[in-house]
Amino acid sequence: MTALKIKKSDLNENNYYKEDILTYQGDVTIIADLGIVRFKKSINVSGFLLAEAGSGIEAGEGIKAGDGIKAGNGIKAGEGIEAGYGIKAGNGIKAGEGIKAGEGIEAGSVIKAGWSIKAGNGIKAGEGIEAGYGIKAGWGIKAGLCIEAGSSIKAGWGIEAGWGIKAGWGIKAGEGIEAGSGIISGLLYFPAIIKAKWIDVKLRICAGFNVKNECEIDAEIRNGTIILGKLKKVI
Repeated sequence: MTALKIKKSDLNENNYYKEDILTYQGDVTIIADLGIVRFKKSINVSGFLLAEAGSGIEAGEGIKAGDGIKAGNGIKAGEGIEAGYGIKAGNGIKAGEGIKAGEGIEAGSVIKAGWSIKAGNGIKAGEGIEAGYGIKAGWGIKAGLCIEAGSSIKAGWGIEAGWGIKAGWGIKAGEGIEAGSGIISGLLYFPAIIKAKWIDVKLRICAGFNVKNECEIDAEIRNGTIILGKLKKVI
């Protein structure tokens, strides 16, 4: 099927698409330099959703693509954002509910979700990564600023933040955890183990901030001072 191309003539004076709901079997391309193209309700395409350089995507409800989603500017949805493959934006990616990708998620600035953020591969943001619930990546998680989750943070590889890392539950990495400031877990009274091959932070490590029982830190401490929690082992 021929790809659907969205042009300036398809938009009103407020940059809203002519139809409240966009549903298309195939690929959809928003041509370059249209700014933020708005959709009153949802977007659901079976193929690839692309906003070329100088164009972004904003939907009042959810955004879903069978393949990937890519925008030269930002991607924003009042509900969830979901792609069968990767999600990539030159600016931020924001969703009122969850963000889910079969492959990686990457943003030039922030990645923020009211619910969880989940990627089959890596998650990378030029600024912060924030989720109301958990953050989970099959590969690594990397943010230029903070990483914050209402529940757990889990990565198959390493976790790296330019500033701090904060989780309501535990923090787990297949490789190392690195932060420009400190790490804190257990803000929601849940088990708050911090587990990684190694930890390298500039300031302090706190495991189980709001947990009654002492929580374990299972990692080699390369840098950082433990102020709360019990070191299980040193590799």
